Amino acid sequence: MTPEYFDVVIVGAGLSGVGAACHLKDQCPGKSYVILEGRESMGGTWDLFRYPGIRSDSDMHTLGYSFKPWLDSKAIADGPSILKYVRETAFEHGVAGQIRYQHRVIRATWSSDDAVWDVEIRRADTGDTLLLRCNFMLMCAGYYRYEHGYLPEFKGRELFAGDIVHPQLWPEVLDYNGKKVVVIGSGATAVTLIPEMARQAGHVVMLQRSPTYVVSQPDRDWIANALRKVLPPKTAYAITRWKNITIQQWIYRQSRIRPDKVRRKLLKWVRKELGKEYDVETHFTPGYNPWDQRLCLVPNSDLFHAIRSGKASVVTDQIDTFTEKGILLRSGEELEADIIVTATGLDLLVLGDVQFVVDGNPVEIADTFTYKGIMNSDVPNLISTFGYINASWTLRADLTAEYACRVIRYMQEHGYRQCTPRLRDGERHMPERPWIIGFSSGYIQRVMERLPKQGDHEPWINPQDYRCDKKMFRNGEIEDGVLTFSNPVRSKECA
Repeated sequence: MTPEYFDVVIVGAGLSGVGAACHLKDQCPGKSYVILEGRESMGGTWDLFRYPGIRSDSDMHTLGYSFKPWLDSKAIADGPSILKYVRETAFEHGVAGQIRYQHRVIRATWSSDDAVWDVEIRRADTGDTLLLRCNFMLMCAGYYRYEHGYLPEFKGRELFAGDIVHPQLWPEVLDYNGKKVVVIGSGATAVTLIPEMARQAGHVVMLQRSPTYVVSQPDRDWIANALRKVLPPKTAYAITRWKNITIQQWIYRQSRIRPDKVRRKLLKWVRKELGKEYDVETHFTPGYNPWDQRLCLVPNSDLFHAIRSGKASVVTDQIDTFTEKGILLRSGEELEADIIVTATGLDLLVLGDVQFVVDGNPVEIADTFTYKGIMNSDVPNLISTFGYINASWTLRADLTAEYACRVIRYMQEHGYRQCTPRLRDGERHMPERPWIIGFSSGYIQRVMERLPKQGDHEPWINPQDYRCDKKMFRNGEIEDGVLTFSNPVRSKECA
């Protein structure tokens, strides 16, 4: 039986996949498409994570889509509100009906003779293997493994008599009322969990090996809320979005240019929150410069309130072993706990862990060079979405989807069936650089060797600059001498 054919297959029905489908439907209205989602529901991160206090760590005027205003009064939104927003977008733009759930993409094989991807799918509900065909693939599967998070080996873990929970696999029922809780980690998940659990727990300890930069911000954007009262929603949203992008980019640039100044400012804010007697040097002063890792956002100073109230505390030390009662530290101190939460990070995947084959040759992604941060050398008709590490994810997801639509339209207008980034003469031996530069977070560093390489010049780089990306993706030349177009439409296909 001939496999079902679509012009475009979108992998993933989370924030990126739903957005890509909306752009595709709007900008390439004649193209057939399907969205393949491995889980049983849409929403990605915002459907998967259910731990207490789950929220955005970016403002929703930049984490939201460019084409759908965020209308809630809270700019730092909780997970259920973001999930509702994603679902609303899918239904309002008529893309929800194109999602096929529990369809996990396992393998994709490209044939230049036919100009198609044969996409192998495993049905999670039936165990069946299916095959679809498409001309173009948009990988929007996110960047981490949904089945489990990253969990280091903890000595003596089996000794602990209480509950051990990873935030990615939060149980439906976990009674922490009045109990002693230790949260291992100091990243975005930990600083979200701790103030929320502290409302009911007896006491919550944030146990960190090393500090993270933490900054407080109001969860409501008063300028955005004021603008919505006097301007049409889209206009108010566009102005707020521009404002917040400008501020984000300015802070990031200052962190790169004047790291010591930004560092002093961040620590001054923490000291103001916690008081002169608090040991900010030990617990909130990282050994790296601002934005070498993402800043941790705490809305309305909730983490600092929890610490000042005595409901939460911070311990900076290393784990020696788990014990029956809790955790023994290298310093010799034992932290007693009823519950241990391992907020130890994500287990990253490269291109959704899909196996790619091009004209009979397996693709080793780590051996490819990244083209503009969204394509891979010698891999045709494949665009992947990976957001910013220094700004909101969706800013880049939107731009990536817009660029994909430009390429697809260009191919249709000029009668091509294939586009492939190709290294030019002299570029195959150019200096190789890591896919992300100047970012030391563990979740990236653990998989760096499996990610594509950067070159030393455009377009073989992975930009992390929204302003430059906006010009490149929206206005840059499509046929630039590197993105090679080939495989013209056959006369029979034109008929």
